[in-house]
Amino acid sequence: MNKQLLNSAVGLLLAAATGMAMGQGLPTARPEEVGLSSARLAAMKTSLQAEVDNGKIPGAIVMIVRNGKLAYSETIGFQDKPAGKALRQDAIFRIYSMTKPLASVGAMMLVEDGKIQLTDPISKYLPEFSRMGVSVAQTDASGVVSYSIVPATRQITVQDLLRHTSGIAYGEITRNPVIRKAYIEAGVYEDKGTDYDHRKGAPALQVSGVAKAPLSTQPGSTWEYGLSVDILGRVVESASGKPLATYLDERLFKPLKMVDTGFQVPAKEIGRIAEPLAIDPATGAPNKVLDVTIAPANASGGAGAVSTASDYLRFAVMLLRGGELDGQRILSPTTISLMTSDHLGSKVVASPSPGELLMGVPGYTFGLGFMVRQGPGIAGVPGSEGEYMWAGAAGTFFWIDPKQNLAVVAMMQAPGPSRPGYRRMIKQMVYAAIEK
Repeated sequence: MNKQLLNSAVGLLLAAATGMAMGQGLPTARPEEVGLSSARLAAMKTSLQAEVDNGKIPGAIVMIVRNGKLAYSETIGFQDKPAGKALRQDAIFRIYSMTKPLASVGAMMLVEDGKIQLTDPISKYLPEFSRMGVSVAQTDASGVVSYSIVPATRQITVQDLLRHTSGIAYGEITRNPVIRKAYIEAGVYEDKGTDYDHRKGAPALQVSGVAKAPLSTQPGSTWEYGLSVDILGRVVESASGKPLATYLDERLFKPLKMVDTGFQVPAKEIGRIAEPLAIDPATGAPNKVLDVTIAPANASGGAGAVSTASDYLRFAVMLLRGGELDGQRILSPTTISLMTSDHLGSKVVASPSPGELLMGVPGYTFGLGFMVRQGPGIAGVPGSEGEYMWAGAAGTFFWIDPKQNLAVVAMMQAPGPSRPGYRRMIKQMVYAAIEK
């Protein structure tokens, strides 16, 4: 057998083995058996393939579970385009903020254990946060902006961390120069470094550094995307007595058989890492992503994890099933209900709103770790009241729709500004495939 035929045969064997692995623990079905249109799902593949062919994205994986069955699993494009390496179904992705739901579930397991209460001030676990100040902007008559520090009117709670109302900002996003400067001086944010890489300082350094900086808003007043879930990870460590990576591995990843999910890619698996395009086609700027081959100084609960499409699908199906999968009870259905309810209400300011940040559409509030749809209308994408989701800065995306008994995971490494458009496109085309 010549080398080309040998490589082809090996590829077919690997594909067959991977295909079996993708369905491991999840029964499979043809799309029509669960009310989906094969033709319309094929149109989604055609659209994504066109984006690959036009050099807009390197590749993508989309997996759909409906009515408890894996009905769609498609792999398109490249894992490493310059190397000509086709995307494998077991490719490992940097999931960035899709780490947040994992850490949030980890925290809620401790709530169920009685070790944490949502109303607890986080200073109970991290005393450095006991006395916080808030940086307030003032504009004088000539238009000059200055900043002063006022005391926080109340302490940050665990609930604030889970719903992003803590006032703890992201250095990458905040427009407050006082906060950004404080983060840089404390070593918790690197100006012009890799965005959302908060793994370089030990947990104690991260806690002390963030606590030294002022808050951007009064706790509980404003939904602002920031380092809240990174600090939640430190709360989990304090309450559990274990490093976040160890705790999640023992309590979440191993029970759910999420064998490729963690905070570092082992040396023997480096060849499975999915890579972005070197240059973002929308901006012309280099794509800088996390180096997930090195051991992090801390497990970033906000953005540091890696996973595969099949691993994350198991997590999503567990949530869809009310907190249980394959006989492993992770959370109670009542806890899932609490996490996927509106936790912002009418008194919390959200500008931009969660939906506008993630997909460029209104109509969504925020729960405990997830964005939650408030009704069938308003949002410029199809969906159901009560569906919940989140995504990652490098292009990964998932959502769960209990009313449609649907869980979808989409993985790509496309960290540029086009990613909200891909989230909308995939969401629209999946719902267009629902026939009954």
